[in-house]
Amino acid sequence: NLALESDASCIEALYNLGLVNKQLGMFEDALDCFLKLHAIISHHPQVLYQLGHLHELVGDLDQAVEWFLQLLGIIPSDPGVLRKLGELFDNENDKQQAFHYHYESYRYFPSHLPVLDWLGSYFVGLQVPEKAIAFYEKAALMQPNEAKWRLLIGSCHRRSGNYQLALKTYKDIHNMFPENIECLKFLIRICSDLGLKEASEYALKLKKAEKAKELRERVSSSQSGSRRSSGRSSQGVPSPSLGDTTPPVHGLRPNPASRLSKMSFLENSSDVYIHSPQTNEIDAGYSDPLGGPQERPRTAAGLRSRSRIDDDFGDEELTEDLLP
Repeated sequence: NLALESDASCIEALYNLGLVNKQLGMFEDALDCFLKLHAIISHHPQVLYQLGHLHELVGDLDQAVEWFLQLLGIIPSDPGVLRKLGELFDNENDKQQAFHYHYESYRYFPSHLPVLDWLGSYFVGLQVPEKAIAFYEKAALMQPNEAKWRLLIGSCHRRSGNYQLALKTYKDIHNMFPENIECLKFLIRICSDLGLKEASEYALKLKKAEKAKELRERVSSSQSGSRRSSGRSSQGVPSPSLGDTTPPVHGLRPNPASRLSKMSFLENSSDVYIHSPQTNEIDAGYSDPLGGPQERPRTAAGLRSRSRIDDDFGDEELTEDLLP
């Protein structure tokens, strides 16, 4: 403001004041600043962009389009401006113009994921999913660890009637992401449609994956709750009772009461999934692909502690499923 009081046509001061007003949400004041700038230096790309964006923010989409079209006349190959025009026409439900500018943006910047996603969705909406596959394949190449794009490719094959290729795509996804629940659901559906016996196999895998996900969420929530409770205690953690469902840890080795507490929780909880040889339930427990941890050397103190734990348990039989 001081600079403008000294020189009302100071370009830097007007531009900075416009940016500050825009940041503060004072869009009308920001428009005044940039309109004055436009009168001083017409057809400046940054000023034209700010004018277009500010009109978009105040809801005047038609005027915003006019400013961005002027900007496009100066920098016709800018993918960001082309995409912005595509978004504005899409908001006005002008799909033809929206496709034109999105596709032009794609031509100049073919690796922009939001544009690839929009173009794929556009062709799916037109009921020509086979044309969307090329865009989703490019996105999958850019994000090979993202299952979303591969699932979209499989859905496009299925919608276009190419069920065998869709089945192959879903199987490939399952091999890469074996715990992906959405992929398993698609496999069950397409195998059922094709009358394949594999549908029951994938149904069992789906049940196992859902159980595993549920257990992971339960363990994560219990661990976070245990950390919060231990953080609130400044005098140390008291010894848990047999009814505690989230026993605190006193050291590297759990004490007998802690073990009994966890056993009591597992035996009394009705919604915890436990594999039993007498049932046909699926074991959803986590299996480490690297194998179990190596056995640590035991010291004399450790052996004495172990013998005390064994005495406390008496004749109770402990299985690996009941261990924490």
